[in-house]
Amino acid sequence: MRLRNLRWWIVALICAGTVANYLARNSLGVLAPELKLALHIDTKQYSYVVGAFQLAYTVMQPVAGALVDRFGLRAGFAMFGLAWSLANMLHALAAGWLGLALFRGLLGLAEAAAIPSGIKAVAEWFPARERSVAVGWFNAGTSLGALIAPPVVAAVTIWLDWRWAFVVTGAVGLVWAAAWYAFYRTPETHPAITNEERAMIAADRPAHAPRRTRPRDILGTSRFWVIAVPRFLAEPAWQTFSFWIPLYLATERGMDLKQIALFAWLPFLGADMGGILGGYLSPWLMRRGWALVPSRVAGIVLGAVLMIAPGCIGFAASPYTAIGLFCVGGFAHQMISGLINTLSADVFEPGEVGTANGFIGQAGWIGGLLFSLLIGQLADRFGYAPLFGLLGVFDLIGAAVLVVFIGRLTLPTAPIPVLESSR
Repeated sequence: MRLRNLRWWIVALICAGTVANYLARNSLGVLAPELKLALHIDTKQYSYVVGAFQLAYTVMQPVAGALVDRFGLRAGFAMFGLAWSLANMLHALAAGWLGLALFRGLLGLAEAAAIPSGIKAVAEWFPARERSVAVGWFNAGTSLGALIAPPVVAAVTIWLDWRWAFVVTGAVGLVWAAAWYAFYRTPETHPAITNEERAMIAADRPAHAPRRTRPRDILGTSRFWVIAVPRFLAEPAWQTFSFWIPLYLATERGMDLKQIALFAWLPFLGADMGGILGGYLSPWLMRRGWALVPSRVAGIVLGAVLMIAPGCIGFAASPYTAIGLFCVGGFAHQMISGLINTLSADVFEPGEVGTANGFIGQAGWIGGLLFSLLIGQLADRFGYAPLFGLLGVFDLIGAAVLVVFIGRLTLPTAPIPVLESSR
């Protein structure tokens, strides 16, 4: 059976994978107050557990991107999905912070393939004029997984215990990995694609044959660094939202697990909206005469300005105001994140975009790792407010880098025409 607009079904499948990925990933953050008591973990040790995931993820991202470039998305992404599901379920065996850190590191190694794989799939399936919309929708899965984690994890923990919460959230990925392997193919080989859609996708490809790119060829380009530096500065915000909001609400705002389940998902609802609306902003600007790259950068600048809101959390008088500011921050960050990831699909060729996005993601996760360790060292002494204040400053600097060096972001294909339709 042929499916019209099959590429959007592919986006839905990627989105489901990122939901499973982030549901497993954010289980730790939701359970942080519970785990600190059950396993006798202090804030510094918790930062080491978070850091184990971040370090493994950081190291593995370019490796995972290169693997999916080398072996293909169908088998590669399914294999990583199976691995992260099993690693998350192993968290149930932890007896202390060292064991938790070990299993967290394994999870980081496996989950590192998610974003490079998703970006590669978008590069394979979408013309450039639609990529920001596609990335916005699949990137919504990251915040949707984080959104449903608090109520799901809290419910399983209350009904059973925290160990079962890791088992249940890990099992979701097993189902997705099987679905991905069963359904995914490239546009050239997918049996359900129409001839018209296959021709439309092929027409957007570079005229020259794809070449095998070495990592040093990517790292040696200025366009890589123009994207990697803003990603390095933006990622600490998302790592803070993912791993530290529940602990902040418990320690500084006095919330228990049920209250966290009621409110901690709201910033990720804002993040969903930011990722999707940020994706539509670029084609909206292109219909009004903006070129491709400036339309992406404009959305990133807007997101950076909005990131001032979570920087002001220290001035919030009530926990509900703080959560509202987190919601603005989630909206802003996912707008920034989606458009930065889209830029990597724009300026690198499909055969190298997995590797390139892996290295760009690695730059971001180095920033996230360093900031999480900083929180672990300073939060108990100085509180979270000055640390949250830094997040807005980081994104403004990153946006300035993109504006100043926008001329370095050259496209591998012919110039993209003004957009006529986003779908």
